[in-house]
Amino acid sequence: MSLLIKNGNIVTHDQAYRADILCDNGVITTIENSILETSSMEVIDAEGLLVMPGGIDPHTHMQLPFMGTVAIDDFESGTKAALAGGTTTIIDFVIPNPQQRILDAYHQWREWAEKSACDYSFHVAITWWANSVYQDMKTLVEQYGVNSFKHFMAYKNAIMATDEMMIASFNRCLELGAIPTVHAENGELVYHLQQSLLERGITGPEAHPSSRPPIVESEAANRAITIAAAIGSPIYIVHISAKQTVDAIQYAQNNGHRVYGECLAVHLTMDDSVYQNTNWEYAAAHVMSPPFRPKVHQQALWNGLTSGTLHTTATDHCAFCDEQKAMGKEDFTKIPNGVSSVEERLTLLWNEGVNKGRITANEFVALTSTNSAKIFNIYPQKGAIQIGSDADFVLWDQNRNKKISLKTQKSKVDFNIFEGMKVTGIPVCTILAGKVAYRDGDVIAQAGDGRYINRDTFAPYYSATKLKNQINQAKAVDRK
Repeated sequence: MSLLIKNGNIVTHDQAYRADILCDNGVITTIENSILETSSMEVIDAEGLLVMPGGIDPHTHMQLPFMGTVAIDDFESGTKAALAGGTTTIIDFVIPNPQQRILDAYHQWREWAEKSACDYSFHVAITWWANSVYQDMKTLVEQYGVNSFKHFMAYKNAIMATDEMMIASFNRCLELGAIPTVHAENGELVYHLQQSLLERGITGPEAHPSSRPPIVESEAANRAITIAAAIGSPIYIVHISAKQTVDAIQYAQNNGHRVYGECLAVHLTMDDSVYQNTNWEYAAAHVMSPPFRPKVHQQALWNGLTSGTLHTTATDHCAFCDEQKAMGKEDFTKIPNGVSSVEERLTLLWNEGVNKGRITANEFVALTSTNSAKIFNIYPQKGAIQIGSDADFVLWDQNRNKKISLKTQKSKVDFNIFEGMKVTGIPVCTILAGKVAYRDGDVIAQAGDGRYINRDTFAPYYSATKLKNQINQAKAVDRK
């Protein structure tokens, strides 16, 4: 059955206008001022609502095996929470164990993700280096639509990527037309600071931000940007939380380097005071990396978004229950790192951004959907309202109020870090591939309704960059 959305106020990253939208076979087929209804159509009256592209969350961790446990939200519950929040596509992470074939890990994650209720794709982490990794990267790019590879500069003695690994991997990304992404924290410094705090008898969650100060993030970001610049590769830096990192990215951009920056809804809305709460469970529930920062860093992130220095908003959704967090009761370094927010991201961005005049509605669409689609090369299939684009929408009531609560959330986690927060502007209906997936508190989509999304390579840009580098190298030789 076709789907007709009537009387909606369409908002994209660059336009706002009133029109009807007709969808058929999961894609947009017609956009006109007034489309005649027929008996073969399902009709949604969007009078008084904004119709925007479905959200794209470029950073989630569903069902992640991590720090001795597994994230509580699997691909079914996590993606249903995403749909309830207006997100129709996630890009999750395949994280191989060191020495595990990255292709084998990819197939394991694909199997887990078959129960996704929304569309999904994958970044693949490079956690070790060998010829098999080099070869598997090519297979993933050419046969499985992977165009991004993740590098954890933190988590020493586990999945940390060394400079040598990043140089090899970044260069391979350039050859293949993929983009390297990095978790920027100096793992050696973090480990040193953690041990120092434990030796001083500081073992609770209050030690977490002290073990990962802003400088360990900005140093790692600078180093990763330098490696990428030397190789001639663009780079995407995930979950930026510190003013110094925003400054480093802006400096690199001003000097001609293609650096993309992501920040999290949680870092935009919460500060490090949560770690001083005397209730251990409350403080531990907020342990994530990078940690929450003092308010001055929040303002720097908002400035980065409004100036264009930062490009996307994500969640890093990685949910752990109280019982799992308690694994670190005597040692804060053993508290599983992660919080949930895949359901709250869009509402938080609207409430704290649009409602407070920090960003426009068009910028909201760019930051929650379109920019991710462009950076990871799925635009205009995703992140757009155009004829031929996927029929993924969020219908938004900018005047409706809501109190965020554990009682009404779709995530399985037993703690909501935004408990009791009052927000204005919420999704009332989410549409995936031309079908209603969520409406007024109820998730209608089922496990398996989500599709795997292939992402093409960035060959045109890379070819031009490689040619430019070769010309510059030739000129340098001539000057000698």
